[in-house]
Amino acid sequence: MALDSRWRRIGHYGARALPGWVCVAEGIDKMVTGIESPVTSERGLTARLRYLTASGAGYEAMDRAGIHVRPRTLIAWLAEERTPSKANLVRLDNAYWDLRRRNVVADLKRRLANRGRGTRIEIDPADQSQVDPRHRRDVETRSVNVRGTIWDRAVDAWISHDARELEAIWDEIIQGGLGTDWDAYTYVSSVGWAA
Repeated sequence: MALDSRWRRIGHYGARALPGWVCVAEGIDKMVTGIESPVTSERGLTARLRYLTASGAGYEAMDRAGIHVRPRTLIAWLAEERTPSKANLVRLDNAYWDLRRRNVVADLKRRLANRGRGTRIEIDPADQSQVDPRHRRDVETRSVNVRGTIWDRAVDAWISHDARELEAIWDEIIQGGLGTDWDAYTYVSSVGWAA
């Protein structure tokens, strides 16, 4: 199915938007909570180190983040005898958030599935405020209910950074839930939900 050229080339007339699947991934990411103290603070660093060294999965997260230090160095960090370099602080923060995301996957799926009822999302269309009125299209905020099985796939694609699958899921959501004008929601201002 060919998209209207105004939506295929979203910025051509001045509209501002992101691909819908990007907004979904960002929304899932915002559901992940954790340590609020920055990694550069003593409290933030200590909490991250404890979290990361409490399990084998934490050590794997540090490895994925590129933290390759001797056990003696890690012990000195834990004992607050040494402070990691700026580069390692960034890596520790990345490892922490990577592990947090992986540890909350099941909870995210449960919350979004909402006991089989799914979660209703609100889709804000592309921002056309900078588009010349003669080129604007009449599109409005829409809502659609997304079922649990789709959320399971979306969370799996989000955690594995699978953009292609997230894009396919977004297409499935808008084509199945928005009727004939689904193509106007390929690019959107935002996607939001409460879960």
